Parts: sequence; structure tokens; C-alpha cells
Amino acid sequence: MLHTFSAQLWLWDGRKSDAWTFVTLPPELSDELRERTGPRKSFGSVPVEVTIGDSTWRTSIFPDKASGSFLLPVKAAIRKAEALSAGDTMEISLTTV
Repeated sequence: MLHTFSAQLWLWDGRKSDAWTFVTLPPELSDELRERTGPRKSFGSVPVEVTIGDSTWRTSIFPDKASGSFLLPVKAAIRKAEALSAGDTMEISLTTV
């Protein structure tokens, strides 16, 4: 099932230039994915296919205890291809694989 949402890109550790960057999935989408995916792989990850702009790739989303939502890592190659920086809000399409 395809899910589309808007979210803001954020840095996990802003003190580093090579910090991990993430998007936090909306709580209602995270709840739905938990219900639909059943038992998950290591670290509770869920494999997904993601599209941002013209870029599509496969990755995994990970549960975040602090927010109760899933986190989507956005790698440097995607940020560069889509001209994204921390603080930018983007439209994201996501489907489980």
C-alpha cells in the first residue's frame, strides 16, 4: 500500500558534518505500519521503497522509542540529488516491500 505524507528532514547529531539525517513518519502512519507488518526484522526495522522528488530507493524504517514513530534515514546521495538540507520539508511516498 502506498502512503504519501510531508515531513521535515532533521539531523540526528547536528555537531557533526556527516551526521545521520532522518524524517519522522507521522504517528498515525507509524501505527498503521506496525499493525500491518506483523513481526519485524532486526531492530524492529521494516523494509520500504521510498520516493522523494525524482529519487526512488529501497531502505528500512526503524522504530524510535522517543517519538513512538518510525524513522526514515535519508542518505547523502538522495539529499544531494534532491537538493535537500536539514530543516527542509518534503513530500514522501513510501510503500512496504
